[in-house]
Amino acid sequence: MLVATILGSSMVFIDGSVVNVALPEFQREFHASASEVQWVVEAYALFLAALLLVGGSLGDRLGRRRVFLFGTTLFAFSSILCGLSPATIWLIVARALQGVGGALLVPGSLALISAAFQADQRGRAIGTWSGFTSVTSVLGPLLGGWLVQVASWRWVFFLNVPLAVTVLLVSFRGVPESRDEETSGRLDWPGALLVTLGLAGIVYGLIQSGAAGLGQPEVLSALALGTLALVLFFLVEASSAHPMVPLRLFRSRSFLGANLLTFLLYGALSAGTYFIPFNLIQVQGYTPAMVGASLTPFALTMFLFSRWTGGLVRRFGSKLPLIVGPSITALGFALYALPGIGGSYWLTFFPAVIVMSLGMTVTVAPLTTTVMNAVEQQAAGTASGINNAVSRTAGLMAIAFMGLVMVNTFSNSLAQHLAALPLSADLRQTIQARSGSLAGLTLPPDTSSSTRALLQRAIDQSFVSGFRIVVLICAVLALASSVAAAVLIEGKRQARVSEGDEEAAPAVHREQKSS
Repeated sequence: MLVATILGSSMVFIDGSVVNVALPEFQREFHASASEVQWVVEAYALFLAALLLVGGSLGDRLGRRRVFLFGTTLFAFSSILCGLSPATIWLIVARALQGVGGALLVPGSLALISAAFQADQRGRAIGTWSGFTSVTSVLGPLLGGWLVQVASWRWVFFLNVPLAVTVLLVSFRGVPESRDEETSGRLDWPGALLVTLGLAGIVYGLIQSGAAGLGQPEVLSALALGTLALVLFFLVEASSAHPMVPLRLFRSRSFLGANLLTFLLYGALSAGTYFIPFNLIQVQGYTPAMVGASLTPFALTMFLFSRWTGGLVRRFGSKLPLIVGPSITALGFALYALPGIGGSYWLTFFPAVIVMSLGMTVTVAPLTTTVMNAVEQQAAGTASGINNAVSRTAGLMAIAFMGLVMVNTFSNSLAQHLAALPLSADLRQTIQARSGSLAGLTLPPDTSSSTRALLQRAIDQSFVSGFRIVVLICAVLALASSVAAAVLIEGKRQARVSEGDEEAAPAVHREQKSS
């Protein structure tokens, strides 16, 4: 059971931690624009966020092992398609399929463990799962960065195949089937369809507005249809007998506050970690392997101190850590805005990585504990699933919005730099037309070496300008999440968690973060 669920979850963890490292190399090979690169991430995140709760419900009804194995198979098959993709559109479609597989795979891991182990062993089992999957979170960026550097970005996806084969073999031999015999009612397919259409419309509108402009009919129509679909989604959930998202749970101030905190903080985290590899590789000149190593302290810090933060809940309750943790994370984001171009990693980006990782480590366990304790026990699984979906939706929306901010800031800054350089009108116009590629912008081959050096410097400085705006917005979002905790989350009146729950809490939220 543990081998299958650990390896299955590791596929998702590895994909979540190394795909961003591979994106700059993918952009270089396919000459992709910034919006096309965004869709490689967003297509996956869209279907994962929208179908996550449906995946958990399918497991309860049809059999958790069956759905887990189908999700594993689909994830592996789509990973092969990702690795073999001959063009950008193929990779985007394959990533969407990967998101569907992840939506079936992710809920099944902890559900299988919870169903198989008795209450007195469940905490230790989830703690074991948490410890081993933390190792993959540490090794994933290192291995992925090395593969990108010595082989190809395609091997980041092929890496999933042997893991999936092992999961299937172990599961067929040693994982029993389980389902919820008391589950009744139909799956909320109308809700799933509406939330998928709503998120897709808004994300499409935000991404396209960076290239076409916010006032274009195509962009405005997509944003309007997406908003309408989301409004209809909440109306359907409010009137459904078996809603995917029971809105009554949000009557709890702590549950509402925990999910608002999750949306703001994980949105900031997703957007920040999306753009960091582009800065390090395309601007600072790091190799993919170096980027993987530079991000390792984040996962290592969470692994080493997650049990300690579980103890903070017993001593202080959840409210205080959920105010302090996001505030520290905000400081980490602000530190990312300080470096320019060049300099030692240890004096530029390392302090930001450490401060941000400490802030998230203080936050994760208390946040999950708050979610679990804010609702009645029989709704804890649904509450955890909703919070998981909220974290992924936050990343989906934040990357789309921050991409718009980055493209506009980069284009405006580049135009100012180009105006100050002695360039021909044709060359200036050519460079400006390619600004949608951001720091991956390719210069005309006939550009002289001296002009090329000036243009590259202008491109790098323009990207740093956009990056600084993005991480400062992320810092504001993290601070806003701290305010949400201070206003909405209850203090020490929350129920005291057991030692087993403390082990389980970081595990659940690490799975949320991974994708």
